[in-house]
Amino acid sequence: MIQNTNESQAQLVQHSANLNDDIDFFSNLGFRLDQIYPADNPTTAILSGHAITIRLDKSILSSPGTIHILTDFPEKLVSNGIELIAPNGTICKILPKTYQLKTPPTLHKFEVRQLLNNDPWIIGRAGMHYRDLIPDRLGGSIIASHINIPEGGLVPDMVHYHTIGFQLIYCYKGWVKLVYEDQGPPFILNAGDCVTQPPEIRHRVLESSDNLEVIEVGVPAEHMTTIDHNMELPNGIINPQRKFQGQTFCHHKVIEAAWQTSRLENFEQRNTGIDVSTNGIASVVVCRTVNHRNISQWTSHDCDILFTFVLEGEMELSASGYNNYKLQKRDSFVIPPELKYRISNVSEDLELLEVSLPGKFSTKKYNE
Repeated sequence: MIQNTNESQAQLVQHSANLNDDIDFFSNLGFRLDQIYPADNPTTAILSGHAITIRLDKSILSSPGTIHILTDFPEKLVSNGIELIAPNGTICKILPKTYQLKTPPTLHKFEVRQLLNNDPWIIGRAGMHYRDLIPDRLGGSIIASHINIPEGGLVPDMVHYHTIGFQLIYCYKGWVKLVYEDQGPPFILNAGDCVTQPPEIRHRVLESSDNLEVIEVGVPAEHMTTIDHNMELPNGIINPQRKFQGQTFCHHKVIEAAWQTSRLENFEQRNTGIDVSTNGIASVVVCRTVNHRNISQWTSHDCDILFTFVLEGEMELSASGYNNYKLQKRDSFVIPPELKYRISNVSEDLELLEVSLPGKFSTKKYNE
């Protein structure tokens, strides 16, 4: 691998028919002239600024390129406009330096995703296989992914963070070794365990078992992942109460879970504590049947987003105005607010992962 050192430099090469005009244009945008030659009749000028170097050259022919100048203070560079065109045709766009997280309003929809749909597994970051659980992403308000690493071992990941509103990692099958900023040494996330990744907490996936399966939920769907080349993890600090944009890190372990009454009739649930760690932004619970033969209650809710993944067992899902679905493990569904729905004909081992945003909401029950 070629190392990036101070002994090397990269240049953006652009054709210039009139060096003086192009030099004036880029100088007005904060670039400085570093070199120009030959002295008697210049054909080449090298300018630097905004962490890049531009080589203007009369002798080469190239199509005009585009330069993004990133700044949170555009008024210091230009008086008006965010797109300028240099005399040589180069387009210069003035864009925000700080990534702006945008959470679009939820486009509510009844959505069912079944593994039998033969959805493609897409190879994503660090060689992980991704299966989309909410294809239309409710207008961009949420993304839910079923992630698989077929062959275990070391994961080619780097220290990184996500500019995001909410993110859940639920270990469904196998185990994965993780490390997080200010949370101490690496640890194993076992099947049934989960973590919430607060906004911009640095972390890294280190190792996994064969056939690891993870459910990842992120809000909004489109968010930035940034590599941190300077931080090493673990970073020698243990501060579990540290707040990352108002949220704390949460590591829920299934072996320590306490079961309590569920909002769903004839179910019980284990609360992961994510409602507290996210300050009410989201809630994550795992529900299982208590009396599977009597589960047939019609309900509705007033939650903005309610996503459910079938962890184990089988069930039938009915929704007012829609066809019935027979679901099994690895299937998922989204129930929009105020839609009447029913879970029935369930197997004794039925277990559901339920993610709600916000964390608190009301459930309404109906008579048959």
